[in-house]
Amino acid sequence: MSNPSDKSSSPKSLLPVRTIVLAGIAWAVLALLFFLLFSITPSGEERPFWYLIGTYVFEEVAYLSAAILCFRNWRSPQIVSGRQVWLGFGLGMLFYFLGNLLFGYWELALGLEPDISLGDLFFIATYISLGWGMILAVTSRRLNLEKWQWGIVAAIAAIGIALAYWISAPGISAAQAAPPPSIVAQGTTTASPTAKPVSKPPAAQQKPKPTSAANPAPNSKPAASTSQSSPSWIEQMDKQLQPLVPWVSLFYVVCDVALLILATMLLLAFWGGRFSQSWRMIAAAALSLYIADMWFKWAEKQPNYESGSLPEVFWVFSGVLFAIGAALEYDTSSRSRRGGGRRRT
Repeated sequence: MSNPSDKSSSPKSLLPVRTIVLAGIAWAVLALLFFLLFSITPSGEERPFWYLIGTYVFEEVAYLSAAILCFRNWRSPQIVSGRQVWLGFGLGMLFYFLGNLLFGYWELALGLEPDISLGDLFFIATYISLGWGMILAVTSRRLNLEKWQWGIVAAIAAIGIALAYWISAPGISAAQAAPPPSIVAQGTTTASPTAKPVSKPPAAQQKPKPTSAANPAPNSKPAASTSQSSPSWIEQMDKQLQPLVPWVSLFYVVCDVALLILATMLLLAFWGGRFSQSWRMIAAAALSLYIADMWFKWAEKQPNYESGSLPEVFWVFSGVLFAIGAALEYDTSSRSRRGGGRRRT
């Protein structure tokens, strides 16, 4: 006979975990198809403005959903991995959502493409929150990894650091040697939603800018084609933040590698356990974030780079995987606690 209190302490989710997982997979597939079908344009033509908006929509929905599901885990007393862990993840997803929203306003509404903006404050907070959550997950349990597992961690760390250095180190000096950084929009661009190694993630900072207000670039938003359309205080602030660009870029790269290492440790620690599925998703989310950021660091150095390229879909994948991981953790923790209550009675 079971204890009635067990039922009251195990509230049912409004959406079954299967529904959440299938919805996340569907959203990721739709995003992939969207990028595949519309990211490739005829040579010399810019991507249409509606496509840039679409990339933001896919990213924002993914990260907002992930934030809601992570906060649900934080509020649940049943979460086995620790409520503070999911508070860190939830804050990270929310900060990314807000930072991307700000950057989208900067880029699409005002037509600005600064190397650093207010959105970067939220992107920096994203990495800090995610790192805090993963560190809590690591320190809250004893990680008895085998020697071969530590070898895998060391190998991934070495590869991640080497790749980040190869891509980013030359990029910092190359970016500074490139045409003078402009705050005026170089045509409308799309950026993906997370902290990108250089300023805001989804910024298409390399787009050619219109030569004049009377002759804006094709498919660009008319209101964002001139610097006169943006408030002077925003332009002044962007100029004052310009000296911080190399440091912010370095911070993003270091955090990408650190998150990749922490995610690998957690994946190996939980491998084969009851909670392995959720942490596999979290590890895959960290890897997706790393891939998207490293791609952006490499692509921005190319002379014809335009935001919204196919590899930037990994930003969407990262948000979706965090959401799926949170849903799986909630479901497994709830079933584990309910099962424990029946055994005790």
